Amino acid sequence: MKRIADDGLVYYQFDQWAGLKHGIFTRQGGASAAPWASLNLGGNVGDSPQAVRHNHERMYEAAGVNGACACTVWQVHSADVLLVRHPVRGRRWLAQADAMITDQSDTPLTMRFADCTPILMLDPVRGVIGLAHAGWRGTVQGVAAATVRLMARAYGCNPRDIQAGIGPSIGPRRYQVGEEVVDAVSAYFGVTEGLIRHDPDDGTAYFDLWAANRVDLERAGVEQIEVAGICTAEHTDEWFSHRAEHGRTGRFGAVLTL
Repeated sequence: MKRIADDGLVYYQFDQWAGLKHGIFTRQGGASAAPWASLNLGGNVGDSPQAVRHNHERMYEAAGVNGACACTVWQVHSADVLLVRHPVRGRRWLAQADAMITDQSDTPLTMRFADCTPILMLDPVRGVIGLAHAGWRGTVQGVAAATVRLMARAYGCNPRDIQAGIGPSIGPRRYQVGEEVVDAVSAYFGVTEGLIRHDPDDGTAYFDLWAANRVDLERAGVEQIEVAGICTAEHTDEWFSHRAEHGRTGRFGAVLTL
């Protein structure tokens, strides 16, 4: 990924999308005070609403997108995907869901993260974009593959044309999980090899969200996948991390638009 610093803001863009307006924004360059310092985009974590609004405006301006037309969802760790045409007047959220797709220009898709995996998608042939939020629950429900399937069903996208970017999230060295997660991984993927690592000393399990979502995309037919490989829990200077900061933290944002 390419790291961009702009007037105090720091954000990343995928190398494969030089011509697409998009960004995954770090925690730097905003108006929020600690523990949400400083570009917190989460409106339900205890931060000042005025600061959160200001932070959204800064993100939209830096990304060069129309914030007045931005669309988002109430994220609930599901595999539900929305087909988006435009914002709904008078509502901050379109619905409860964890992924969105659209073929509408000037209709930015945006979501918030703090260890869960941002998955951005583009079909340059059909002119369709998608954005998904994949924590362990969304991952083992197949939110990435569900997004691909709706792109194909709604817009006629060929999965081979879809380009995907797996953004910064908690990495495989830091994401310790319980046996219920191991069982869920096994049930959905049919295997745990390459997805779950057990510590040789104490046997505790660690889940690789990057590998799991890559496998899910590949099984759905996506061949062009870029993985950021940036661990939010290991780099809290740039990223909010729910796990590393013991739940008292903000949310970083991802946005893209046609």
